[in-house]
Amino acid sequence: MSEDGLDRLWTPHRMAYISGEDRSDAYEQPEGCPFCVGPGLPEQDSLVVARGELVFAVLNLYPYNPGHLLVCPYRHVADYTDLTPAETVEVAEFTQRAMRVIRGVSSPHGFNLGMNQGSVAGAGIAAHLHQHVVPRWGGDGNFMPVIAQTKVLPQLLGDTKELLAKAWATSPPEPR
Repeated sequence: MSEDGLDRLWTPHRMAYISGEDRSDAYEQPEGCPFCVGPGLPEQDSLVVARGELVFAVLNLYPYNPGHLLVCPYRHVADYTDLTPAETVEVAEFTQRAMRVIRGVSSPHGFNLGMNQGSVAGAGIAAHLHQHVVPRWGGDGNFMPVIAQTKVLPQLLGDTKELLAKAWATSPPEPR
């Protein structure tokens, strides 16, 4: 325990990600994007786990947990809404299969699934869409409730519900 009374969790291997040392403006272009380059690397140099027709699954270079996979379209596209219907289906199918495979290998208690859309939302490589499939085990990283008996919520649930309900009611439905 330190002088300020706080315990420290050290993850020095993630410093390159946090500092942006390995980030590049080249990510904006397919020629420099690791998700565009990765599938073409020799198998021994690649972290690609599985390949589909339109998408592939690759291990995250900076995993939150062991088995942290990314499901990526081969096409260099940034926004989920820019996926073709076929890409959308294959992303979903690969996500489901990734969960089944990880369950069979390491029996996680749960999963976090998600896409960070844009740099401001936490996307390290915002120019190329990728779906995170993160296996979770009780106490693996959800340390605030374990150590501090505290849940961090930036807004009251009632306020969040009100904002979302209002936006939902005022947004037009997608045409069919």
